[in-house]
Amino acid sequence: MKIPTDGCLLRVFVGESDRWQGQPTYEAIVRKARELHLAGATVLRGSMGFGATSCLHTTKVLRLSEDLPIVVEIVDGRDKIDELLPHIDEMVGEGLVTMERVQVIQYRASTTPK
Repeated sequence: MKIPTDGCLLRVFVGESDRWQGQPTYEAIVRKARELHLAGATVLRGSMGFGATSCLHTTKVLRLSEDLPIVVEIVDGRDKIDELLPHIDEMVGEGLVTMERVQVIQYRASTTPK
């Protein structure tokens, strides 16, 4: 798969406990991106954060949160990201979605069998 050198980075910020149709929202987003043949997706789990409600979520022992911040990052061409956006709008009940232009330097799969 080839990504245009002028690509887009989509970031979706949700909570770890957010659900869509019975599964974690971040998982649903990654599965939909794969189904739509986007280049790839990465899920990052934050150790601390807050959002629109200003409620602090942290992994610190005395304030252990069950709703840590999750960021899903997806890089592809603008047309592929635009194809995913209506699904993101449906899946994300609360959270933040951002998009920015990026320059893709390299995107390759391993040439050695696993």
